[in-house]
Amino acid sequence: MSDAKNGLTYSQAGVDIDAGNALVEKIKPLVRSTRRPGADGEIGGFGGLFDLKAAGFSDPILVAANDGVGTKLKVAIEAGKHDTVGIDLVAMCVNDLVVQGAEPLFFLDYFATGKLDPDQGAAIVGGIAEGCRQAGCALIGGETAEMPGMYAGDDYDLAGFAVGAAERGQLLPTDDVVEGDVILGLASSGVHSNGFSLVRRIVALSGLGWDEQAPFDKYRSLGEALLEPTRIYVKSILKAIRSTHGIKALAHITGGGFPENIPRVLPKDFAAELDLDAVDVPPVFFWLAKTGGVASAEMMRTFNCGIGMILVVAAGQAAQVAAVLQQAGEEVTTMGRIVPRRDAGVIYRGQIGL
Repeated sequence: MSDAKNGLTYSQAGVDIDAGNALVEKIKPLVRSTRRPGADGEIGGFGGLFDLKAAGFSDPILVAANDGVGTKLKVAIEAGKHDTVGIDLVAMCVNDLVVQGAEPLFFLDYFATGKLDPDQGAAIVGGIAEGCRQAGCALIGGETAEMPGMYAGDDYDLAGFAVGAAERGQLLPTDDVVEGDVILGLASSGVHSNGFSLVRRIVALSGLGWDEQAPFDKYRSLGEALLEPTRIYVKSILKAIRSTHGIKALAHITGGGFPENIPRVLPKDFAAELDLDAVDVPPVFFWLAKTGGVASAEMMRTFNCGIGMILVVAAGQAAQVAAVLQQAGEEVTTMGRIVPRRDAGVIYRGQIGL
């Protein structure tokens, strides 16, 4: 083995092991803050552990999801604000679990960058830990990859992996969706994490900088307003599922909007009839549509347009489900009903108002 005094080091190749170790020390208390039954909140092993029995499950089906934050990360990078994209990362995964009736149990993240900054990394993981706390799941592991030459400048990427569980026989959607079931919508917190390539193009056309006041929000800069994290619906929806037993199907409104996501959870013989006049569209979507000259149909298949989650509920229990969700802090809108399908999986009544 060579012991040349002037030989190359890993650090000279662009990988700083000391920076990685410093990041681990910074995030240990963040990870511990996500402890829950089944996970002890410690990191350092070769794999994360989770005890399903300690979590209270007797005959569980595991449900897994993975996702990223997309080009919303470019807004965070250019605006220099990294503390909320971790919430987005968790939200995009756990919202996909809860629509199947699953309780999120644990989460793992992948953080890749060209040059590791421990403070920036800690801010990102801090957001991930906050998202896990909001969802009630444990952050049991992750990977930080410093890869010089793979990412330009300050660029980085994130990927998330979430696993949840539901007792056998309690998964959603159910097989008893019928004509006349009521469709409820839960308000989004903003753009969430889809369509940001179009958002960034519109911002470029506007000529505004990320630190300038948002035209649609007088209290925040454009960067801060657009980085509003994706709403995590887990705790409110699980409460409604468990206390009412009236929810038949759920659809997380992400890329593809209403027309792509709602039919995924409906039987092939049924469609969703939506009253667009009922939707209270947030100002950010008016600004995006007007500034970019984006047609209403394109807006609805790109963005959530103010509704981040759709529920299909038995008609006789719609009021009860809505009340539970409202008590849990959700803004609930009666959106429409289930009808026989003749052509499209989603039928619109009224106008979205963009």
